[in-house]
Amino acid sequence: MNRRFVLLGYVAAGAAVAVAAAAAWLASPAAALARLSLLAADPLRFGVALLALTAVRPFLAWPTTLLAVAVGFGYGWVGVPLGVALLVATALPPYLLARTGHVRARGAWRTADRLCDAGERLATATGGVRAVTATRLLPLPSDAVSVGAGASGIRPRQFLLGTAAGELPWVIVGVAVGVSLDRLAAGDLSAVDPTALVAMAGVGALLLAGPAYRTLRGEEPASTA
Repeated sequence: MNRRFVLLGYVAAGAAVAVAAAAAWLASPAAALARLSLLAADPLRFGVALLALTAVRPFLAWPTTLLAVAVGFGYGWVGVPLGVALLVATALPPYLLARTGHVRARGAWRTADRLCDAGERLATATGGVRAVTATRLLPLPSDAVSVGAGASGIRPRQFLLGTAAGELPWVIVGVAVGVSLDRLAAGDLSAVDPTALVAMAGVGALLLAGPAYRTLRGEEPASTA
């Protein structure tokens, strides 16, 4: 009986992965933006569509900037707070999965333990909020940052605050792209000033440099945040 349930679990997991892969293949980010543009005349329906996109985005591995671009198109600059809220919400699923897995798998694999220990030391030296904020500013995949934060044992409140602070510049960049109807219709997510990306990455690196150096030297953190 137990083997049957295990087999059914594997089948269900495989089917879920297949469905997600098919959805990602059939509905590209550009196609999603094109569909959203059809709802722009109705702010309520547009908002509902944004919430749905926020919910499924982590499972399709789409860039989080897609949400900010859509918000900019539908609501303009006044939608920046909404964009931050959506990016925080869409970052939660991978964080929670990693955090749960971190608790359950602790001690199961030596390599995993070492990676978790390294992440925890850096988070302790940097401070949870500062660590998440800094890594969000770097040009790294958003879901990878969320998983790293969960595996490093960063507390939910720290994760939420750090994600909101670190994603704010990305939301502003995305909204700036989204306010252009032509770019949205073409599904263009690349019209971002490289100077802004370099500046954000520089700030993120500066926030991490000191604590990372002290962690490598094995020094005790002066304080935590």
